Amino acid sequence: MTQRLEIRNLAVAYGRTAVVHGIDLHVQAGEMVALLGANGAGKTSILRAISHQQVTATGTLRFEGQDIIDMPAPAIASLGIAHVPEGRGTFGDLTVLENLRVGAIHRRDKDGIEQDIARMQTLFPKLSSRAKQAAGTLSGGEQQMLAIARALMMRPKMLLLDEPSFGIAPRVTQEIYELLHQLRESEHLTALIVEQNAQVALNLANRAYVLESGRITAQGTAAELREDDAVRRSYLGH
Repeated sequence: MTQRLEIRNLAVAYGRTAVVHGIDLHVQAGEMVALLGANGAGKTSILRAISHQQVTATGTLRFEGQDIIDMPAPAIASLGIAHVPEGRGTFGDLTVLENLRVGAIHRRDKDGIEQDIARMQTLFPKLSSRAKQAAGTLSGGEQQMLAIARALMMRPKMLLLDEPSFGIAPRVTQEIYELLHQLRESEHLTALIVEQNAQVALNLANRAYVLESGRITAQGTAAELREDDAVRRSYLGH
């Protein structure tokens, strides 16, 4: 399996405030990896370091063997890294269809774009029926679906998902995670997912890392972490 993302001794800070302290992790092509931990553990900061947004990062950060730690955000996105931030980040005044087209703004294959729009509407049927509706009028769950669909319009090599279950109903969370599982199995989608809902994340992820105060305290396959006593007590409620 090809290594897609390699992180070595990564430290992340906001100004003078250090939030991640020398972590190592990797993501293989076709793999879904979860970052678990409480609020403030440093999970979101790792995603922001990868996509070069609002943080200062040092260490080694390679994507498909290429050093990206000092690369600007647009260049990182052009490599095939799509970031879906916490809070969804859809364009509320634009329609659902217009949001999807924004995801493909750097593509030039018009036929391929139209095919992918049709594909997104098949993957997310709720978006199909709301194609001409302003994104800001959608429910929280529908906006999360739109944010993921817009990112997929990039045809990314890796998806960064920040708290996809935050603030949405359990039923919709299940729909989103079932879709991500489908994409992993059928299209070998690679993803690094930040998630507080450890049970949901471990049902999807191949592997996971647990962060506490900016340091990795546990890692392993999803099955291994489900059997880890400390993880079970702190994050799985038993």
